[in-house]
Amino acid sequence: MFKNTILPAVRSFALLFVLVMTPGLISANTLLVLGDSLSAAYGVPEETAWVNLLRQRLADNGHNDWSVVNASISGETADGGARRLPDLLNKHQPQLVIVELGGNDGLRGFPPQVIEKNLASMLKNSQQAGAQTLLVGMQIPPNYGDRYTQAFAAIFGDLAQRYNSALVPFFLDDIYNVDSLMQSDGIHPTEPAQSILLDNVWPHLVPLL
Repeated sequence: MFKNTILPAVRSFALLFVLVMTPGLISANTLLVLGDSLSAAYGVPEETAWVNLLRQRLADNGHNDWSVVNASISGETADGGARRLPDLLNKHQPQLVIVELGGNDGLRGFPPQVIEKNLASMLKNSQQAGAQTLLVGMQIPPNYGDRYTQAFAAIFGDLAQRYNSALVPFFLDDIYNVDSLMQSDGIHPTEPAQSILLDNVWPHLVPLL
């Protein structure tokens, strides 16, 4: 009887000791980045892109228990992200989701209500899966007129408030109007701009970690 009682206790203590003394065996928190070309290292070396810089900054600031999954695709739209997200949530089970989408929709003149619906779906599904959310705000040139431009820009703040999501007000702040920080297409940031992209995200991300 004594043997049957003590052996399970010893095994349990040994397992606990291994988990405590070996941090690598403990499951890390997962941060999922779901974005478009701005987060997919378009036109810049991947190792210098802002998502990779984020991995380094997390480590440098003591957040070694976080791993970053970059599910961004160049050309992605909010509709595409909304369709891909359920599988990504199921596969990676993230504790935090950064949604950096909508810019391509705006550049293509998609109806604001459709963009908003797809972004809302991503926030809702992420939160229902138990993840915190950080929505990355965008603005577009006034190609489609002031009314459309303003309606598009308002989507992000409205959604952040409705779903109690953290918000980056404008991803390209301090970048879009500096020639040396934009590639020749006038849409994508250059390599030197990647650290500024991260700086724009970081203050809104830190409280969620």
